[in-house]
Amino acid sequence: MKKRLSAVIAIMLVFSMIFSGASAMGASAAADAEEALTHVGLSALEGIVRGLLGGLCAIVPDSKNLKKLSEHVTEDFFKGTESFLDSPAENAKWNLGFAKASLVPDDILEPGTEYYLGGFMTIDNGMNNKIEEVIDDMQVRIIALSDGSDRGVTIFANVDCIGFCNDDIKTVRRYLRDLCPDVTFNAVNVTSTHCHSCIDTQGLWTDTFKKIFTNLFKSYIPFLDKERGVNVKWIDDACKIIANSMKSAVNDMKPGTMTYAVKTLNKEYFSNRNRKSSTSLCSDMSRFVFKPDDGSTPTMMVNIAAHPDVVGLATSDKQDNGRQLSGDYVYYLGEGIEKAGYNFMFINGAIAGIYYGRGLTNDGVDTGRRYGQAVRYGHEMAAIALNLTNTYDEISANADWDTINKEKAEGGDGYSLWFEGWEPVEERELEPLFNIRLKEIQLEVNNPLILLVGKLDLTCYKMYKEGLKYYMFSEIGYAQFGDVRVAMVPGELVQDVMYGGGSLTAAGSFKGKDFGYPCIRDSIGKDAICFGLCNDAIGYIVPDNDYSLAIAGDHYQELISLGDKTASAVAQGFAELANELKLK
Repeated sequence: MKKRLSAVIAIMLVFSMIFSGASAMGASAAADAEEALTHVGLSALEGIVRGLLGGLCAIVPDSKNLKKLSEHVTEDFFKGTESFLDSPAENAKWNLGFAKASLVPDDILEPGTEYYLGGFMTIDNGMNNKIEEVIDDMQVRIIALSDGSDRGVTIFANVDCIGFCNDDIKTVRRYLRDLCPDVTFNAVNVTSTHCHSCIDTQGLWTDTFKKIFTNLFKSYIPFLDKERGVNVKWIDDACKIIANSMKSAVNDMKPGTMTYAVKTLNKEYFSNRNRKSSTSLCSDMSRFVFKPDDGSTPTMMVNIAAHPDVVGLATSDKQDNGRQLSGDYVYYLGEGIEKAGYNFMFINGAIAGIYYGRGLTNDGVDTGRRYGQAVRYGHEMAAIALNLTNTYDEISANADWDTINKEKAEGGDGYSLWFEGWEPVEERELEPLFNIRLKEIQLEVNNPLILLVGKLDLTCYKMYKEGLKYYMFSEIGYAQFGDVRVAMVPGELVQDVMYGGGSLTAAGSFKGKDFGYPCIRDSIGKDAICFGLCNDAIGYIVPDNDYSLAIAGDHYQELISLGDKTASAVAQGFAELANELKLK
């Protein structure tokens, strides 16, 4: 609603300027003037937004939990492999274990409990995200991995949630150390699917307005404890479940082989819906497959970049009110892959502004309730993942033609067959070589809204202060599966920062100047892939030079961001990592 209101204000301001001074211009000149005046309008609006939020933030006392920057101590941080190998160790083999568990509490629908969905709060759902129905599941999926070089074990966990904060990830790491005192861990990584219809793990989508006013009152009475945005007991229970599942994955580790395939999909499956200045749109699907030597269940890990955001929205016909728990398309992607006989692992990519383009099916197919759209997209992504290396004839021979023909009849001319014109890609075996390095980075927080919710102790962020400035610490990382290079990014990264693109240039940015830092691929490798929301959930990571807190004109991401210095800190961190590791 704020976004819509801000957009209306900006448009009114711009049009008043245009109609008062541009009527005599030619079409091209008028367009240039309109763009310039739009920029002026958004700049003015940004000043208003910053002034209002900054003024409110200034009158709220700092939280008693706030620490001085000098008091920061790095704890529960895994640096990665001490040494980096250029080739596999002698007689090395991949070793991988898998585990998964449900994070849905038994009492989720009982009266008096407080479980809210993280991701949306709109007029359509009554500004209340309290869960009323469980459609499928909220899961954690885990792989434990080593390359047989005796350098230790690395964990990758993926949680169905809007975002798992670094402080809670450190709680998971502490529990795991207690459970596995004899295991050497190189890294314990927790990523998020960024699902908008699972239990809120960050504290922004709770009974928000009530808690804001309650905590605002309590801010002036130091001995009163504020209300947390999250269900604290459930968060701790979830951390224990995740840690225990990590132990199960370690115990499940077996030797085997790993393969890799990547295919650029039809861009219609993805939508750069609301960050038009970011010209990159990565539609690649990356697939890792581990096959144990003993013939037991193989594991498939899929990496794409798209928001799982459909199920959590209310529908105009009131059939769904946006209070349904679901793992969204990720759950149904896993369902399809598991049905084919694999363990399923998912990691999202650089997703700021990127949504799945078939959220409303784009095919005219009747999916019934809203979550049916997630079912259809997830199952289709599963079919694609399973068939990356197959030919059109092979796919056609095994296709579910009953379902296809039914959908064709419903969709009419709008229907598209996913394997029409299909070209397979090659799959290659990866040498058993795994390197990983993590780096702690310091981030300045200058978004007054994030400062405000931080001061009110609603979120799981841990902030520090020096003088009049506020800071957070987070993690970035670099991993190498054989020759596949991976950037591990702690939030929703604008794709230009990963791949390069228009918003990094002066001509294509809001502030009219260059970003000034290399994109991440230029630092760590031109074919590197992105693991997003990894080891933290710091919100949107927007190029400094394209940052505007106007909350309009495709700039709403800035509202849920740490500020206008985050992307440069992340990009500089990767450049430093590349230099330290001597990456070419």
